[in-house]
Amino acid sequence: MEKLSDSPLVYSCDQFLTDEECDHLIQLSLPFLTRSAVMNDNNSGRAVHTDRTSSGAYIYPDMQDEVVKSIQKRIAEITSIPEAHGELMNVLHYDIGQEYKPHFDYFNPEMLSRLERCNRGGQRIATFIIYLNTPEEGGETIFPKAELKITPAKGKALLFYNVTESGAVDPESLHGGAPVIKGEKWIVTRWLRNCPGIFL
Repeated sequence: MEKLSDSPLVYSCDQFLTDEECDHLIQLSLPFLTRSAVMNDNNSGRAVHTDRTSSGAYIYPDMQDEVVKSIQKRIAEITSIPEAHGELMNVLHYDIGQEYKPHFDYFNPEMLSRLERCNRGGQRIATFIIYLNTPEEGGETIFPKAELKITPAKGKALLFYNVTESGAVDPESLHGGAPVIKGEKWIVTRWLRNCPGIFL
């Protein structure tokens, strides 16, 4: 993987997936797309929010065919984070004008003890994104504090860390999905925890 930033720590990898694998994930998710939600500030649940206007679908265990299993295995290999630490993959679709305003993927540290008891997974230490198509215009992944912008390209993967080497949450990991200007954007996200857990 190519390092794009030291703070936050960001890597990219071109052609991580084939065109066929990208198309497969899109088709797999299509019947299940619903409005995306965000975690409440107190980590008490999820709710629809104006900052996130995409549609999404989780790939649950009964949907995980050999293609999905192969992708999850490769994510574990390239990140050195075991598969059991990964949340369900989430396929996301953005139409023209849709976006995800800058936010953090890590959980509120003050509420993390409750999450650890419930999910046994701990903190989201890293985020792995794969672009499943190439939008005609817009839809970049942005890191405002690092002044970094990544242009989506079909099959390209992006890995960034939400915590520092010491395990503390990293405020530099603020990121977002810029609005799609022309065409559409498809991605799949897998959030990676510091412990194994049951993520359903």
